[in-house]
Amino acid sequence: MSESLISYAALILADAELEVSASNLQTVLGAAGASVDKIWTDVYAKALDGQNLKDLLFNMAAAAPAAGAAAGGAAAAADEAAAEEEAEEEKEESDDDMGFGLFD
Repeated sequence: MSESLISYAALILADAELEVSASNLQTVLGAAGASVDKIWTDVYAKALDGQNLKDLLFNMAAAAPAAGAAAGGAAAAADEAAAEEEAEEEKEESDDDMGFGLFD
């Protein structure tokens, strides 16, 4: 729960174009009536130091559809490979049906 609170506080600060610092995070959380251990605001502030939070979010949002498309393409390729394998097995089985066995 505290991770979500701090994340939202960081988004509020980034939207207001304020520095995402531990003290600013604590101020926003206090104004919202939330209580989070100071260690977590320190960790988040250090992790986001020098980062443009808006760019990070927009890059993740842009990468999500691309990842979904790549996963869809991989699934289609797997389906195609399975179809080829089934066709190969059917071809091998049809040879046995014609009476051309190994020990005939």
